[in-house]
Amino acid sequence: MTHSTRPNLGLFVFLGIAITLSLYFMFAAVQGDYGVFKRAEIDAEAVELAKELEGLTAQIAVLENKTRRLSYDYLDLDLLDEQARDVLGMVRVDEVVVQ
Repeated sequence: MTHSTRPNLGLFVFLGIAITLSLYFMFAAVQGDYGVFKRAEIDAEAVELAKELEGLTAQIAVLENKTRRLSYDYLDLDLLDEQARDVLGMVRVDEVVVQ
């Protein structure tokens, strides 16, 4: 009996398909829609949006304070005077306007 030492063609095809699939899945894990790079982009965007949220929250707090100070329950006469002069475009006699 003679045995052939030549590898079977099916083995090469199987290894080729296995390596190709492995490379595809590695590429998808790193650069795919749910990959590592996409995750890093999403984390960076989340940090930026958190900073923007903090800024907007501070602006909302300032506006809520001004709104409360103009309400009937708590009327700040200085703020009311400032807003009225700003809307009407008027100044007092003792004020200096710099343009």
